[in-house]
Order: sequence, then structure tokens, then C-alpha cells
Amino acid sequence: MNNSTFFLYLLVMAGTTYLIRTIPFLLVKGKIKSRFWKSFLYYIPYAVLAAMTLPGVMFATGSWITALAGVLIAIIISFKKDNLLLVAVVACAVVYVTGLIPGVMGK
Repeated sequence: MNNSTFFLYLLVMAGTTYLIRTIPFLLVKGKIKSRFWKSFLYYIPYAVLAAMTLPGVMFATGSWITALAGVLIAIIISFKKDNLLLVAVVACAVVYVTGLIPGVMGK
């Protein structure tokens, strides 16, 4: 990639990032009082994080069965409001153990 292409891409990304952060300040003039919009905006980061993370998790292990087992265990433990470290460690352990089962990894 040459320098002019790089700087063009950089300019487009900087402009896009700036607009995404600036437009809400320009459109919303006061404090948001609507209960619906407050609730909607509260859950946006969680929805985006899930949409970005879940596809990567499902294809990271090489077997959708081990990935699904890890995701299900992580969801169950997280609903119990346990520590995030505990959720991650137990989910990884479940993926590892299910990967040891013959035939699960396609071997």
C-alpha cells in the first residue's frame, strides 16, 4: 500500500469516527427523558459487544459443539451473577473437556 492510499484511508476513518461521535451531540439538545430511549441506549453497548464477539467465539475452537458448550455454560454462570473471571475460566475448561471427547473435534 502506498502512502497516498494509506492517508486517504486514514482520513476517511478519522472523519467517520468523528461524525459518529459528533452527530448525537448536534441532534440531542437536552437531557434524554424518555424511558424508552434511556433503556435503548443503555443496552446498545451490550448488544454490539455480543454481535461482535459471538461469531468469533463460535469459530475459534474448530468445532461448533465445543464452542456451543462453552457459550451455554458461560451464559448459565453469568446469569447467576458470578465473577467474570470465574465465567471465563469455567467456559474455557468446558471447551477443553468437551474437546477431549472422541469424535467431537472431528478426528
